[in-house]
Amino acid sequence: MEKRSIIAATTGATKRRRPPWPANAWRRELKRAVTSVDDLLALAGVDPSRVDARADYGFPLRVPRPYARRMRRGDPHDPLLRQVLPLAREANATPGYVEDPLREAAAGIAPGALRKYAGRVLLMPTGACAVHCRYCFRRHFPYAEHRMEVGEPALEAIRADANAREVILSGGDPLMLSDARLERWIERIAAIDHVARLRIHTRLPIVIPQRVTERLARLLAEAPLRVAVVLHCNHANEIDEQCAAALRALDGATLLNQSVLLRGVNDDAAALAALSERLFEAGVLPYYLHLPDAVAGTAHFDVPEARAVAIHRRLRESLPGYLVPRLARERPGALAKELVSA
Repeated sequence: MEKRSIIAATTGATKRRRPPWPANAWRRELKRAVTSVDDLLALAGVDPSRVDARADYGFPLRVPRPYARRMRRGDPHDPLLRQVLPLAREANATPGYVEDPLREAAAGIAPGALRKYAGRVLLMPTGACAVHCRYCFRRHFPYAEHRMEVGEPALEAIRADANAREVILSGGDPLMLSDARLERWIERIAAIDHVARLRIHTRLPIVIPQRVTERLARLLAEAPLRVAVVLHCNHANEIDEQCAAALRALDGATLLNQSVLLRGVNDDAAALAALSERLFEAGVLPYYLHLPDAVAGTAHFDVPEARAVAIHRRLRESLPGYLVPRLARERPGALAKELVSA
């Protein structure tokens, strides 16, 4: 591990693409995020009378401006707008749609730590996100009960589990932490002898590309663990040139993407193919295409399984295998994600 860090520091750093923005630019964008329906519709150029948008339903609206600027102006059906605009139908009670569809409450092993699958422990060092996606499977998660200011109980749980070869930083979004705090987390995780890999699940490089600072890129490239960054991007239009530059700057880590199949956003083989192509251009491999979880308030995003399978079949027919994400669902209590196929 030590040798790998030395090599990265002496050779990889000279080849790494440097982010073209100041280190604090992402924090400015966080402060400027849109938090009202009226402001979001004005920014998107959409007439409020064309959408049935309402208040936040306990899940506040939050949209970074770099993301909002990629929306097609004047289009109430824009796939980026649909992901973040709260609609009146979120208040509809739908049978089978619950607050904790994956029963994550039962998977807790310490505050902010979940063990859902063998060999992996998921840590949530923060409950904050830069964007509030309306389909979020943790939109009702009780983060206040899982504060991770220090996180020692969670780290102790990992130390006690010799089978934990991989730690997953999730949330919230772990890149909401400062570079300094993230570095401290990585140091403490790397100090656990049996942990070999670190996975970071994040949407921030997509919604605020400026979050990829030079220090962050160097930190992930030189970490004393193998690092995989799993991005969350659902549509090719989310990746503009700034976003692509941010992703290329993360070339010291393995970059994967997981999407959610969402009605009215990307439930189309051509849209998914364009996403895979755009990701690959930016150095990211498609990983999973998830069927939506049955989260209360999100039924309007559902894609029936038979239709999902048909879309995935057409996707396989149009792309080389390495660009086709695995169609999957997560079932509570299962030992692994369930792959869905024709």
